[in-house]
Amino acid sequence: MPTLPFPIEDRYYRYSTYLRQTFGEKVYRISLDAGFTCPTRDGRLGTGGCLYCNNASFAADRSEKLKPVRDQLVEGIERSIKHRKARKFLAYFQAYTNTYGSVKYLEKLYRSVLDIPDVVGILIGTRPDCINDDILTLLHDISQHIYVSIEYGIESVYDKTLLWARRGHNFDRTRRAIEQTKQFGLHVAGHIIFGFPTETRDEILQSAAILNNLKLDALKIHHLHVVKQTALADLFAQSPFPLFTEQEWIELVCDFLERLRPNIVIQRLVGDAKPGTLIAPKWKMLKVELLRKIREELELRQSFQGYRLSH
Repeated sequence: MPTLPFPIEDRYYRYSTYLRQTFGEKVYRISLDAGFTCPTRDGRLGTGGCLYCNNASFAADRSEKLKPVRDQLVEGIERSIKHRKARKFLAYFQAYTNTYGSVKYLEKLYRSVLDIPDVVGILIGTRPDCINDDILTLLHDISQHIYVSIEYGIESVYDKTLLWARRGHNFDRTRRAIEQTKQFGLHVAGHIIFGFPTETRDEILQSAAILNNLKLDALKIHHLHVVKQTALADLFAQSPFPLFTEQEWIELVCDFLERLRPNIVIQRLVGDAKPGTLIAPKWKMLKVELLRKIREELELRQSFQGYRLSH
């Protein structure tokens, strides 16, 4: 049995375990919408966004005027304290591309939340083609005083998929962004989607070896959603393609985790969408049940994250 950074009974490196190891207790993420857009939406690379993307399926409703992020965070903290008895928090700049602005603006934005009591860090979701040394220098400076993590939308390691999905960049740009970010000593997370019709199951599993060679600290794994008001929804209506069933997803995730470095923190294994936005796949199991079944499957196999790398 190799030395693992997580309890063997967990079977994979859970984000909650990492946060307890890092902060000494449970920490809650508070999602924020800072009003950003993306280069695939504002005309720089396109206007329709990525093929599958509708932020309304998971982020705050923008039909009303957005509150300042500081107010959003304070309100989110108050709710978490009331309903979850939470004590420590991460400010999660989630919606759209949260480095898509001038360094001067970004510094004012990020620093606006740092003095709120019990905020122990910031998480910044962005694209690998929307980062540069000036922004990374800013984030490095902030990280000298508080925890900072950058989350890149990797989405796929295959250029054919990135082209099909209208991402506007190739995988080499992702690779270079992660390398560049690690040179500044920052924590790096990635987000990847499985289920694109451009990829086979074998290619999905082979992507583990590619990700293992990146300097990733954490990873979110999401099954492809077809949500309303996206180009993918139109394509799917015209020419449906197979999506994972719940059992197929459980088996795929276990096969993938066995091939993934055990020191990559798993921030997500199942995606979800807001009620009324999802077209397919419509699973019946709750997320908590799917996660339990994934752990049970790994236990049945007497396996764990990274198992195949040591056997």
